[in-house]
Amino acid sequence: MNALPFAVSAVLYNSWLLEFALSTGLDPRHSYVSELYAADQPFRPLFGGIESVCAVLVVVGALLAYGSAHDGWARCGWLALLGFGVSSVADVLLPMRCAPSAEPACAAVHPGHTLTSALAHFFVFASMALLTRAAVAARPRRHLVGRWGPRVLALALPTAVCTVGPLFGRPGWHGVSQRAHLMLVGVWFALLAVELARASRRPSLV
Repeated sequence: MNALPFAVSAVLYNSWLLEFALSTGLDPRHSYVSELYAADQPFRPLFGGIESVCAVLVVVGALLAYGSAHDGWARCGWLALLGFGVSSVADVLLPMRCAPSAEPACAAVHPGHTLTSALAHFFVFASMALLTRAAVAARPRRHLVGRWGPRVLALALPTAVCTVGPLFGRPGWHGVSQRAHLMLVGVWFALLAVELARASRRPSLV
């Protein structure tokens, strides 16, 4: 049961793939995914709704896992995922006012949205580091998260850094790196789902 929220989140977090079937008017190579649910975009209800559902599922999954965790590293890791979920909800509630990649007069920095996005990044990276540390220290060791967690983190960090160009007046191709980052976060959620499913037949992920 603990695994289900993360399994579903792994899919929903990459709902941006729907843009290839919809006429969004945005170029995936040069636009932020959050532009899909900017305040003036036609598909805001769809993409904003999916993002919100995903965030709530992460919160539920983190709370369920936290309740069965006994190790301090793991508890902090699940709390980080809780923070990620809350920040993601705030990200939707404080959207970009417009899509900077499609509207020259639209600023890339929207203070509230930029802050919530930064917090979401911080918390997801913290969860990767903390839960990987917990998996390595656990007895028996949680091999899936312990082995693949550092690799996902090592790839996710540079893809996130490569998305900040527009914030410094250097837009272009950041959409590719951001979408790669989102896929890696989806992989992270999938790893957690599989490990939690395995843990349901043995001592909890700590």
